[in-house]
Amino acid sequence: MIRMEQRTLGRTGRDVSVVGQGTWQLGGDWGEVREADAFGVLDAAVESGVTFFDTADVYGDGRSEQLIGRYLKDRPDADVFVATKMGRRAEQLPENYVLDNFRTWNDRSRANLGVDTLDLVQLHCPPTAVYSSDAVYDALDTLVAEQRIAAYAVSVETCAEALTAIARPGVASVQIILNPFRLKPLDEVLPAAVEAGVGIIARVPLASGLLSGAYTADTVFAPEDHRTYNRHGEAFDQGETFSGIDYATGVQAAAEFAGLAPEGATPAQTALRWIIQQPGVTTVIPGARSVEQARANASAASLPALAPRTSDAVRELYDRRIRAEIHSRW
Repeated sequence: MIRMEQRTLGRTGRDVSVVGQGTWQLGGDWGEVREADAFGVLDAAVESGVTFFDTADVYGDGRSEQLIGRYLKDRPDADVFVATKMGRRAEQLPENYVLDNFRTWNDRSRANLGVDTLDLVQLHCPPTAVYSSDAVYDALDTLVAEQRIAAYAVSVETCAEALTAIARPGVASVQIILNPFRLKPLDEVLPAAVEAGVGIIARVPLASGLLSGAYTADTVFAPEDHRTYNRHGEAFDQGETFSGIDYATGVQAAAEFAGLAPEGATPAQTALRWIIQQPGVTTVIPGARSVEQARANASAASLPALAPRTSDAVRELYDRRIRAEIHSRW
């Protein structure tokens, strides 16, 4: 196995690789993924030095968790920290975020993953009011006391939600959309996380693949792919698909971004390297649907730091093409 740089994931006290493995794709919401291919992706990630998997109980209605559980059972030598999420299996009402439901959701995830204690459970982008509820955090503390979970965290849609969660002493980490097309978290969220000792998990790092430079205005995605059915937030928050950017705008901006990639690096690796070197980021969780993608993503950790002029160019591109469209919403 390759040894990758490790960083402490906030208040968990556990070290994880700076490039993790997102597993939303393995659930099927990006098109069908065969079981053998899913295991191949996980294996390629581990062999490339990845020690952090991110999943959720709704990815493929538990399929992603189940695949991870089976894979790790067969790979006892793999020292992988698994973060899952809960909350999206119920109607999105604050009153559903209660201890009894938490226990039920946790029991399902523990069975799927084949563990007694979950490493980390994240509230999965719940209604905004949930982040301010004392009762919610009391319930999460109870889960820790019952040894159902080792630690808890949140996944958020907005910077305001992130800042509310960071102020809570039991929150170990915050998962937030961060990529060269989503810079707002750099202004307040990352500095606040550093100050509080909270980890940052950067998700949607390639803007649903836009930043790979692989798509054009004519690209057609499968009907079951969220990049087809959620472009305008029809199924869940629009920000989860192409970072909330209009697709045509995103394709044009991605073509410009590709020109910033240094020699020997792909646009996708450049985007991941840019995220890794932002102060306060613990790990970034690109997804992958093939062994080659998983290996290429992991190799971004070994790239040299990007030059200041590249970071300046990312900011200029964002300000010129993206900022007016999304900055105020998230």
